[in-house]
Amino acid sequence: MKKVPKEQIIKRLNIENPWWKNDKIPKIYSAYNPRAYLELFFPLIESRKIRRATVLMGPRRVGKTVLIHHTIQNLVSNGIFSKRIVYFSVDHPIYNGLSLDSLLEIFSEATGIDPLEEECYIFFDEIQYLKNWETHLKLIVDSLPNLKCTVSGSAAAALRLKSNESGAGRFTDFLLPPLTFHEYLELLDKNHLVCPPISNKDFYTSDNIDELNDNFIHYLNYGGYPEVIFSEMIQADPGRFIKSDIIDKVLLRDLPGLYGIQDIQELNYLFTTLAFNSSNEVSLDELSKGSGVTKNTIKKYIEYLEAAFLIKTVHRVDRNAKRFKRANFFKVYLTNPSIRSALFSPIKNNDEAIGGLSETAIFSQWFHSDTLLHYARWKNGEVDIVNIDKNQIVSWAIEVKWTDRFYNRPYDLKNLIQFCHSNNLEDAAVTTLTKTGKIKLKNVNLDFIPTSIYCYTVGRNIIKGKHTIREGLTSRST
Repeated sequence: MKKVPKEQIIKRLNIENPWWKNDKIPKIYSAYNPRAYLELFFPLIESRKIRRATVLMGPRRVGKTVLIHHTIQNLVSNGIFSKRIVYFSVDHPIYNGLSLDSLLEIFSEATGIDPLEEECYIFFDEIQYLKNWETHLKLIVDSLPNLKCTVSGSAAAALRLKSNESGAGRFTDFLLPPLTFHEYLELLDKNHLVCPPISNKDFYTSDNIDELNDNFIHYLNYGGYPEVIFSEMIQADPGRFIKSDIIDKVLLRDLPGLYGIQDIQELNYLFTTLAFNSSNEVSLDELSKGSGVTKNTIKKYIEYLEAAFLIKTVHRVDRNAKRFKRANFFKVYLTNPSIRSALFSPIKNNDEAIGGLSETAIFSQWFHSDTLLHYARWKNGEVDIVNIDKNQIVSWAIEVKWTDRFYNRPYDLKNLIQFCHSNNLEDAAVTTLTKTGKIKLKNVNLDFIPTSIYCYTVGRNIIKGKHTIREGLTSRST
């Protein structure tokens, strides 16, 4: 049987790297507006101060390949000679069986560039298709100082595991999460729906909160994936795209292959249950009784689902912000609210599930940062989101509501007021449907802000790097 000749591989490489001829990335990528994360990702790729490879990871279909191509366009626009930039789509069958070293040799032959002598930028997309990629990549980082390597892949759990095991001190992980609400509006050119604050002591506002809320509901249903927000065809049947092309591939292929999961039906059932109960408190006992699966197995499944960036667990504190010795109860949130609509059905403004999904959306914005969040629950009360600093002091707290009722009846916020008094907290926030305002109640300053505005602000401030203690809570824009 004949092997694929090197000439054919070089032809394929020329197709994947059109900027070698015209200094432009393919229209399929340039047609998209860049994600805001490009501002954070590009300096990491451009800088050569630290000799490390970058591992771009994240859930399936969030735009990793598009981000890579926008990065390549920026490099070319900044004056980098185009033939010193090479992109390999490693999942293409023509590269099957080739090592990273072999691919570099083919790149050198195709361009006349010598990676030993010239600074080059190498991008390996879908790297999980290459066996032992982490070992090969580490050797390249150690032995070829002129190469700036970036790898990415859809099997996020596998990339994270192998990067942590083999790449310590040699790899820098970069997480590309699902779209924030800020990015959603930006990509659709709808930022005009949100107005900058008059001063840095005020929240963002909106001249048309009803239209903004309509877009927020659309974001809850379809907004996590760039491809979905531009396609009415996919939105008409999100289950076919999101569930079949994204969720099922993780549950049926990525996780079982990585962790040796035998009973895929168990894993699928657990994930569906957790997705339906996103933002609700659950317990291992309750999940075990409902599924007939042992608590230890469920615990492992939850760890796997977190590694795949599908869910995030949030742990409980009491009224005095003290953690429980045994974490019997916790909340699980989808990292992307639109997963729920794909598994079940899209929601509307007055659906019962919209309160929990709004809370899920707010948590999903915060998951873009390193901020560690909790929720507070005690015998007769609960507070939705609590931030505790490294000194175990409560920095801020917020109640998430999809109603204006508590703006009109603030005395009903007894749990929040009680929690603030117990933790010497002078300020707290409450999200609403449409109302904005400030009320002082029992020596606690309450900031009321629409949920959609709050989501926009948290996502924007985190991406823009505005890491202040009260970021996102009072959302003081810069």
